[in-house]
Amino acid sequence: MMPEMMNAVIARQPGGPGVLELVQRKVPKPETGEVLIRVASAGVNRPDILQRSGMPLPPGVTDVLGLEVSGTVVALGAGVAFPAVGTPVMALLNGGGYADYCVARAELCLPVPENLPLSQAAGVPEAAFTVWHNLFELGRLQPGETVLIHGAASGVGTFAIQCAQACGARVMATAGGAEKIAALRQLGVWRAIDRHSEDFVAVILDETQGRGVDVVLDNVGGDYVARNLSVLAPGGRHVSLSFMQGAKIELDLQLVMRKGLSLTSSTLRPKSATEKMRLAQCISKHLLPLIAAGKIAPTLHQTLPLALAADAHRILEANANIGKVLLQVAS
Repeated sequence: MMPEMMNAVIARQPGGPGVLELVQRKVPKPETGEVLIRVASAGVNRPDILQRSGMPLPPGVTDVLGLEVSGTVVALGAGVAFPAVGTPVMALLNGGGYADYCVARAELCLPVPENLPLSQAAGVPEAAFTVWHNLFELGRLQPGETVLIHGAASGVGTFAIQCAQACGARVMATAGGAEKIAALRQLGVWRAIDRHSEDFVAVILDETQGRGVDVVLDNVGGDYVARNLSVLAPGGRHVSLSFMQGAKIELDLQLVMRKGLSLTSSTLRPKSATEKMRLAQCISKHLLPLIAAGKIAPTLHQTLPLALAADAHRILEANANIGKVLLQVAS
């Protein structure tokens, strides 16, 4: 028997982590094309922090936080043949993941490989969608090329490192502090650069004998962009994921034109359902086999109980995490 009510986490008002509150909500009902998932774990992501801080939600999206979960399908909406009831899945959501139950588009539910514990699988969807689209579609990373990944100790960064290496690319990566640098080396990056004590421009030009890198995956923005462009090789691609140090930049178009560079970017949440479904198909074809083979796995920093969602947000805001922070919902 399905319960009528469930635990869920919302922001009672815009503000810091302390505004997060565990409340009782009705268990949602799956509509046409949706499934209902009993949540095992929920991923914690920076867009959740933006939502908590007051960023307006897209129309019709629940105020319950959470953009990715792992769990078990327990009910189907009209028109859904797969995944069937009882299937373990990891799903990308528009919202609602910080809860005992959530609804997801059936097409955005990925099967959980047998070698990946269901409790850890919530660390995959947001990273997989982000990395596939930005690193391989927009960045066009190819085997034998070199990629620079900034903020590489994050959940997306650690996932991107593994994906790049699995495709035969060489990875240079930046992070802050000895502990994070050690973690990047453990992941096998070719050159880990400590942003606290090293100039990544000088290191890259030295290590590549002045050629530079083919792709930059940047989550910093601000003055990093000009520095990134200076280390891109001819024909290089610059992909912006976010702009933690500012969205407005000065751009030297002469450099861009002389090197034949391209600058592109994307953000996941506003993409259409059709585009997300397309990405899910690509991930199923290209990345899930690598996860099943043990070549890619979510790097986990810490798993906290749902009631401690505020502490999970504090970890992300302090940049204290190496890999993903998850919320445990069901045992």
